[in-house]
Amino acid sequence: MSASAGVTLALSKGRIFEESEALLAPLGLLPQADLDDRLLRLPSQADGVDLLVIRPSDVPPYVEHGAADFGIVGKDVLMEHDGTGLFEPLDLQIAQCRMVVAGLPDSGLDRLRRRPRIATKYPAIARAHFGRQGRQVEIIKLYGSMELAPLVGLADAIVDLVATGSTLRANGLIEFETIADISSRLVVNKAAMKTKHAALTHWIERFREVVTAKEPVA
Repeated sequence: MSASAGVTLALSKGRIFEESEALLAPLGLLPQADLDDRLLRLPSQADGVDLLVIRPSDVPPYVEHGAADFGIVGKDVLMEHDGTGLFEPLDLQIAQCRMVVAGLPDSGLDRLRRRPRIATKYPAIARAHFGRQGRQVEIIKLYGSMELAPLVGLADAIVDLVATGSTLRANGLIEFETIADISSRLVVNKAAMKTKHAALTHWIERFREVVTAKEPVA
């Protein structure tokens, strides 16, 4: 089997896909034609490599269950998914941001109620973080407009991704603490790493070369 034969790469739609293009282009892993939102599976420019362009939250299960052999996804999604069928061989150093706890300035963590309400679309990450601190929290799962929750009294604080912090500041919120620095990672199906070892090792090393080449010289 050739190094490029018979593998499927799952790509995250949105910001991650846009930032990953600079890595995919020199590897020949961009789609053969312009991206069409109606097409979710399409061939890449590299011989024998198919692409799945899907929601970021779908990348871990697609890779873990073998629908894709490897994929690109944010560390936040991996932390929330907690998949055991994945290798995470490479930090691609794109789509960088951080997961934070934030809220109104006069409701710092030390002054939150005994069992604070935390609004987030990352309940597993939030529970694990506060659990490590020995705190019991009530999780309110939201899907957007996270910054609004403390302003209207729905939650005492939020757990969310922050890039520049401008949206927090615009809504009068501040960061209380950082849970984790986040970037996009290359993930690989554990079973495929055995059955398609040559092909996947080839692509992992090619990605590593491109990431290393983009690193600033000290």
